[in-house]
Amino acid sequence: MLVRLIYASRVGEAFAETDLANVLRQSRQNNPSHGITGLLCHTDGVFVQVLEGGREAVNALYNRVVADARHQDVTLLSYEEIGERRFSGWSMGQVNLQRLNPALVLKYGRSTRLDPYAMSGQAVAALFDELIATGAIVCH
Repeated sequence: MLVRLIYASRVGEAFAETDLANVLRQSRQNNPSHGITGLLCHTDGVFVQVLEGGREAVNALYNRVVADARHQDVTLLSYEEIGERRFSGWSMGQVNLQRLNPALVLKYGRSTRLDPYAMSGQAVAALFDELIATGAIVCH
């Protein structure tokens, strides 16, 4: 059973500037062995992440995020069973903020500023689909 989970969180007090690079590095190392793929965006002190994989693996990873002091106000935006992955090409892709088109963000949100707390999970997923189509995702 494959699932897709989308959540948002705010940077916690324990978050350091080097943590983003560490989170991406650890995700890219650990996720393949757990069958997890996805996408991460960090902007203006907010994370929005999509996780895809087996139900147990995705649930366990989400529970670790909820317990991680680097995250606060963790909010589940969407959780659904899926037939196939949208983000299968990335153990953990990252949104290239230089390619984040404000008009595209406005298409799915209230303003040109990405605020996943004011968006539905469906809107975040659609935005990420368009980011993939426009080449705004990087994976080092």
